[in-house]
Amino acid sequence: MDRTTGVPDIKEIRRVAFASAIGCVIEWYDFFLYGVVAGLVFNKLFFPNQDPFVGILLAYATFAVGFVARPVGGILFGHFGDRLGRKGMLVLTLLIMGIATFLIGLLPTYETAGIWAPILLLVLRVLQGLGIGGEWGGAVLMAIEYAPKERRGFYGSWPQIGVPAGLFLATIVVALLSMVSDQAFLQWGWRVAFLLSALLVAVGLYVRLKILETPMFEQLKQTQEQAKVPFFELWRTHTLKTILGMGCRYIEGVTFNIFGVYSIAYLTTALKLPRTTALVAVSLASFVMVFLIPVFGKMSDSYGRRKTYALGVFGIALLAYPSFWLMNTREVPLVVLAIVVPFGIVYPMVYGPIAAMFSESFSTRVRYTGVSFVYQFSGIFASGLTPLIAATLLHFDDNQPWLIAGYIVVVSIISLISVALLGDRTGQDLADIDRLGAGATAAAVR
Repeated sequence: MDRTTGVPDIKEIRRVAFASAIGCVIEWYDFFLYGVVAGLVFNKLFFPNQDPFVGILLAYATFAVGFVARPVGGILFGHFGDRLGRKGMLVLTLLIMGIATFLIGLLPTYETAGIWAPILLLVLRVLQGLGIGGEWGGAVLMAIEYAPKERRGFYGSWPQIGVPAGLFLATIVVALLSMVSDQAFLQWGWRVAFLLSALLVAVGLYVRLKILETPMFEQLKQTQEQAKVPFFELWRTHTLKTILGMGCRYIEGVTFNIFGVYSIAYLTTALKLPRTTALVAVSLASFVMVFLIPVFGKMSDSYGRRKTYALGVFGIALLAYPSFWLMNTREVPLVVLAIVVPFGIVYPMVYGPIAAMFSESFSTRVRYTGVSFVYQFSGIFASGLTPLIAATLLHFDDNQPWLIAGYIVVVSIISLISVALLGDRTGQDLADIDRLGAGATAAAVR
């Protein structure tokens, strides 16, 4: 920090962005590990007495519950993040997430504990949802509120790397553990992946405890202008942007959960391909994505959030049908291509700018609550329900994926309309955004 101006230096900005990214990697590893394992293990060990189709639906239903809990966590931790500060909430959410994930690895199965096994699984999934619900907004704001205005897209994309890196880590760990026999994997292999979370959380806490609160929030705290109830003020002053933000987020969540989560069950169950083929395809796409997210975050600094985002949405719609056609060839190179191109290359064009785009839509008084609610509430229909919707569409289309591809196209149109109406504040000073927010607050009070 420059002592004369109070402006963070480049080393401090990078340290904060790195700490945000590391924490996000760990949190998303925990969260997505559940999704990767749900269709492979939980349907067998926690819902064993059901028809295979019903068992899959029940396993993905508990997966979806985590997304229902996320907006609750977003509102709860967003409230205290806007009232008390960003850093404390980041440490707390990391602890909640890590403990819940570790305990999943110790759960008894249905055979051992009966109905208590799925109940306990559900409770821990809810805790995961609460933790990740508060995590994303805080991690993003630590990077965004430290970053210079001309590089907010770039530094705001660093926490976004946590998503593909977390998914990559989760799928690689499961793929390595899958090398044991199916019986061994069902007995103990999957548990190891969850128990590893304890080590990852220890690393994340060590890094996060070394960073300071954001300058933007410190200024707000000094003037004692925090919103009394940020969630209520959000809806009084940013109603349209909140709704449009959720519309923008729709295609992002659908794309991630179709290609990154549901595709694993689709390739192994519907197309009868080896589990390792599906896991390697998703892992490779995630690996590519790690490098492209900051590229497109930086691109949004130059060409604008709206243009970059819209281009990515259009690309996803264009690739929906060809991707599933390639998967249905059952040729391994083409299957990998069908996952890597839309998910590893085009999707980062959407996900890279999203942190800056949402953060620039809200004033500091409600920014934590705003970005958390938009991201997490939309996650219910955009992310959590997507595997259920996809499995249902596949079932009613006689095991053909064309209704799923059509769903992706329809959602793309909704998101294109939303991003066109949201507006673009690329490069605008956050203090100017705060002044606009203050004007909206005064108007709402009058």
